Amino acid sequence: MDTEWTASLWLDTFNELLNEDNELDYGDRWTLNFNYNQTDRVTEEERRRGWKVSTYCARGNFECASCTRTWASARVVLVFRYRLLRGQGTVIMRPFGQACLRCRGNKFNLPGFAEKEVEQALLRQFYKIRKNCYREEDDDEDSGRSSSESEARTKPHEKNLCQACRMGICCVDDEDDD
Repeated sequence: MDTEWTASLWLDTFNELLNEDNELDYGDRWTLNFNYNQTDRVTEEERRRGWKVSTYCARGNFECASCTRTWASARVVLVFRYRLLRGQGTVIMRPFGQACLRCRGNKFNLPGFAEKEVEQALLRQFYKIRKNCYREEDDDEDSGRSSSESEARTKPHEKNLCQACRMGICCVDDEDDD
C-alpha cells in the first residue's frame, strides 16, 4: 500500500504521458506544479486570465504521522487549476488530506497513490484540457473516472475527518446522506 505523498510520481507520470504518449499533442509546453492551499474556486479576475478548475475523486492510501495507523479511501479529492497562455500550459494540483480516526486531530495526512491511480487522474485532467483549452470534442466523457469497484470496497466516508468535506468540496457531497 503506497501511503506516502510522492510529488515526483505525479511529475514523472505527467511528463511521461505528455512526452511518450503524446496526450496533448498540440505543440504547447505544459508543466505540473503543486499548491497545497488552493481551493476549487476561481475568481472572476482569474477566469479573465484564462484559469479553469476541475476536481477529481481518486483512491488513495494514508498513514497517520502520529500513530502510524494506515487506511485506504476511495474519496480523495484532487483539485486541478489549469490554463493555456501563449503556448505555455500550466496545471497546478492540490491533493486533499484526511485526519486519523484514532487520533482525531486537525492534522491532515496527505495520501499516497498507486501508479495506475495517478495515471487515471492525469488522463482525466488531460481530457479536460483537450476539451476546455483546445475545444476538442470527445465522446469519451467517462475517461479516467474512478471505478465503482474500488468505491464499493471502502468503509463509509468520515466527513469530519476529510479536509475536502470541511471545505465543502468533497466528492461524496453528491450522494444521499441518510
